[in-house]
Amino acid sequence: MNSPEENFAQTGLNLPPAPTPLGVYKPCLIDGKYLYVSGHGTVQDDKSLIIGRIGEDMDMDEGKLAARQVGLAILSTIKTNPGSLNKVKRVIKVLGMVNCTPDFEKHPYVINGCSELFAQVWGTENGIGVRSAVGFGSLPDNIPVEIEALFELV
Repeated sequence: MNSPEENFAQTGLNLPPAPTPLGVYKPCLIDGKYLYVSGHGTVQDDKSLIIGRIGEDMDMDEGKLAARQVGLAILSTIKTNPGSLNKVKRVIKVLGMVNCTPDFEKHPYVINGCSELFAQVWGTENGIGVRSAVGFGSLPDNIPVEIEALFELV
């Protein structure tokens, strides 16, 4: 069985730089055996953000890729703070927020971009937790997706 670090390496994806807070909050907090990760946005390798509203500026497949990028930003925060993806035992909860038009209804499909990434890293048993995927009229800086998560540590 591969470690989460080995599983991530097999994806061939790059981690963007861990985002720094733009407000008064911590990117993550460890409480006992739990790692709480604040809402993360669509930070790319060059620190720029993916911008746009799903159903208006981008379609749901582009939104799904944006959600995967948010997942990568969360992984980067984990590697920066606890120090390794191997320190996470499992995903407990994911809250996905989708910046979309009022008629958009495929929020779960979009957030699958992040959930599928986590399943690749920690496997289907430990990488899939409970989840909510909801639509919003706007998100900070007009990003298409924001995700927060809760993990159990080893």
